[in-house]
Amino acid sequence: MRPYLPRQAEQYVGQLARQFPAVAIVGPRQVGKTSLAQHLAAQWPGETVYLDLETPADFNKLKDPLLYLEPLRDKTVILDEVQRVPGLFPVLRGLIDRHRVPGRFILLGSASPELIRDASESLAGRIAYFELPPLSRIEVSPEIDFRTHWLRGGFPESLLAPDDEQSLRWRDNFIRTYLERDLPMLGLGANPILTRRLWTMLAHHSGNLLVLENLGNAMGISSPTVRRYIDFFEAAYLIRRVPPWFANISKRLVKSPKIYIRDTGVLHALLDIGTIDQLHGHPVLGASWEGYVIQEVATMLPPRHELFFYRTQDGTEADLVVVKAGIPDLLIEIKYSSTPSVTKGMRIAANDLQTRRNLVVAPLDESYPLGDGFEALRLEDLPGIWTNA
Repeated sequence: MRPYLPRQAEQYVGQLARQFPAVAIVGPRQVGKTSLAQHLAAQWPGETVYLDLETPADFNKLKDPLLYLEPLRDKTVILDEVQRVPGLFPVLRGLIDRHRVPGRFILLGSASPELIRDASESLAGRIAYFELPPLSRIEVSPEIDFRTHWLRGGFPESLLAPDDEQSLRWRDNFIRTYLERDLPMLGLGANPILTRRLWTMLAHHSGNLLVLENLGNAMGISSPTVRRYIDFFEAAYLIRRVPPWFANISKRLVKSPKIYIRDTGVLHALLDIGTIDQLHGHPVLGASWEGYVIQEVATMLPPRHELFFYRTQDGTEADLVVVKAGIPDLLIEIKYSSTPSVTKGMRIAANDLQTRRNLVVAPLDESYPLGDGFEALRLEDLPGIWTNA
């Protein structure tokens, strides 16, 4: 049995459970939601009951959920894959209203539009949400070097596999399971061959503008259908759309979002990249590094901060703009280079946005100033960018 890996989220999720009657930990399958919930529950006073709603025995226990859950009023109940029983949420609301205590229910779900909508409507004011991402660099350093983390991604079973071949095999099966079972269960009624083709095309386009018409023409389906499929991928926390920043800027700006496969291990599996040598010889290298850094930034994003990119029609651009309470705060360029430099476009973007700090994140041994108000930043120093945030 794989040992539990400490997560940065432990303290925050514990705080939520001490404040709200229900806490929902959402995220893709196999990301560590169950391990986190069970680890935290073991530290809390009182008894914990765990139900895995994918098993027939536990699923049957909730055929009459009120009858089963009412006697557990003084215990913490963990309900795993809760989206499989959407009619459960109104029952939980009644149980909470009759006996409202913090941390009564921990709901784990692989995230679906139905889960979010039903829980929000039924449990409004009673539930807090937390998205658990794959393991971040800071959670695995220094035991695992960044190249291994970048290649294999942050899913524990993939990252901790004995070798690259077994890691890739795990990710291939992860992808197949999502296509053949999980996405259809979430309501995506499409042929798995078609959805795999789209997912792979998105991998090839990772880091580029999302143009629905082009994808639709290539696949022989309409743009609205492509959008609906992509919405499902995003709801399952498999892709990320980064919108452009264009508030109060007079220049003509690009309005399409950029698309990324969230986990670079999944990205590489979709493209059949199994080793770091293969990655270095692949055209996706720069886009993969960009997506990797963006995922790292996203996992540590403080409240009331949002991610955008910046690009004008005349070529001025910034890979990432961190906006705090509606105001650009950080400009981040992402370069896979040992000698990053500041370009004219980067200087213009920094002047347009008037950001507090301007960074170039690269695979470096140390961070150092670049001049023109920019800093070269190594990956390990990313957590420090939130000082005074």
